[in-house]
Amino acid sequence: MIRKTTHIIPVLLAVIFSGQSVAAVSETEAQRLKGPELTPMGAEAAGNKDGTIPAYKGEGLSAPAGFGSDSSDPYKRPDPFANEKPLYTITAKNAAQYADKLDGMLEMFKRYPDFRMDIYPTHRTVTYNKTVIENTLKNATDCKGKNGDLQLEGCWGGLAFPIPANGAQAMWDHLTNYRGFAWGGYTNSYVVSANGSSYLVGGNKVAEQSPYYDPKATAPAMGKTIYWAFRDDTDAPSSRNGEKLVLIDPLDVLDVGRRAYQYFPGLRRVKLAPSLAYDTPSPAAGGAATMDDSSVFLGALDRYDWKLVGKKEKYIMYNNFKLTDHTSCDDKKLLTKDFANPDCVRWELHRVWVVEGKLKPGYRHIYARRMFYWDEDSFGAGLSENYDAAGKLYRVVTALSVPYYVSEGGGMLAEDTFNYDLQTGVWSAQGSLSNVGAGIVHQKPKSMDFFSPETMAGEGVR
Repeated sequence: MIRKTTHIIPVLLAVIFSGQSVAAVSETEAQRLKGPELTPMGAEAAGNKDGTIPAYKGEGLSAPAGFGSDSSDPYKRPDPFANEKPLYTITAKNAAQYADKLDGMLEMFKRYPDFRMDIYPTHRTVTYNKTVIENTLKNATDCKGKNGDLQLEGCWGGLAFPIPANGAQAMWDHLTNYRGFAWGGYTNSYVVSANGSSYLVGGNKVAEQSPYYDPKATAPAMGKTIYWAFRDDTDAPSSRNGEKLVLIDPLDVLDVGRRAYQYFPGLRRVKLAPSLAYDTPSPAAGGAATMDDSSVFLGALDRYDWKLVGKKEKYIMYNNFKLTDHTSCDDKKLLTKDFANPDCVRWELHRVWVVEGKLKPGYRHIYARRMFYWDEDSFGAGLSENYDAAGKLYRVVTALSVPYYVSEGGGMLAEDTFNYDLQTGVWSAQGSLSNVGAGIVHQKPKSMDFFSPETMAGEGVR
C-alpha cells in the first residue's frame, strides 16, 4: 500500500532504520530542489501515472478583486472552485474499494454509516515567495539536527529538511511549514456532543508570529529561536470573556522547551502553565483532542520514536474555501451530529509523506501509536490517526487547509482542525472559520513583548 520514497538515497535509508540524525544532504542532492524532478519544497513535481494528481506548476492562486476590503467580513476568501462538482463520493457502501487511500479513515465509515467523502479534482495550489524558497535550499545542506533531531541549529527561515532523512525530520517539516512571519484574525471553536448538540467553547482574537521566518534575518536560527508564538484573547462565551493564552515554541525542545502562560480575569494574574503540552486535553476541543493534536501535531517530539515510512497517495482535506467564504457554509450548517457536514468539506487526492510515531518505553501519552500523513507540497495539510494502548483507533484529526494567495506571500493555512473521538462520539471544530467575521490573514508583525506574560498582565482588565 505504501511505497518507499524514491527521493532518499541509500545512505539516508540506512539512517532511517538506525534512527540516527543526519545533518544535511550533499550539495548535489540539494540541487534537485531546483527541478525538474523536485519542487523547491522537495515534493515530486510530476503528476501521478493515473493523471488524478497533476504536475506542480507553482502558479498558485490570485487574490480576488476587493479581497479584505469588506470591513464587515475582512477574512472572507471566495471559493475559486465553487463551480466544481465531486468526481465521486465515498460512502460506507464503497469505502472498501478505496481502502488503500483511506487507511484508518475506514473506521469513520464503520462507526458512522452516514459519513461520506466527496472527492474533488486535485489542485496543487500552494506556492512560496522567493525568500522562503532560497532559505529552504540553504537548509538542505545547512540545517542540522542534534540529540535525535530534538534540537535544530543552522536553519534559515524555510522548510527545515526539504529532503527528510527520517521521521523526526519530516515532523520538523510540519512544525516549520510556512504560514508567514506574522498572521492572525478571529476564530471560533465548537464541540459537538454524542447526542448532536453543539456549543461554543471559545471565540478568540488570535495573533501568531514566527521569528524563525523573519525576512530580515541575517544569520541562521539558533536553538532558542522561536518558530511559533501564539496568543489568543477570548471574548466568547461570556463566561470566558477576558481570558488570555500564550504559547511559545522554540527550535530547542530539550534545553529551552515550550513556555505557556494563561491569564484568568478572576485571578487578575498570569499563571505559568507548563502542563499545556503533550496529552493534556485541549481547552478548545472539549476533551476531544490533546494539546499536541493542535494543527494535527504541535509541540515537542521527545516522547515518540519516529519512522519515515515513505510516500503514498491519500485523501486529505484540501482547498477548503467553503469554510472561509462565509456564503455556503456557516457554523450552524457545519456542526452536524457525529461529524462535520460533508456538504461543507472538500477532499482531494494528494501525495503525502507517511510518518509513524511509537511511544518510547518509559514515556506516557494516551496515544501509543500515531500515523501522520503530510501533504508533500506544504507539510501543513494532512491528517493523523491516533491509536490507544490496545491498538484501537482512538482519534482522527484532520487539518482544514486553505492556501494563501500569491500576493500574500504564499504558504498554507492549515492550523484549524476537526477532531473526531471514535470512543466517545464527541467531535470538535478547533478554530472553525465558517462564521462571518472569522478567518486568518497575514498581519503586520508585533513586538515580541506582545507575547510576554508582563503584557498579558498589563492588559488583563475585565
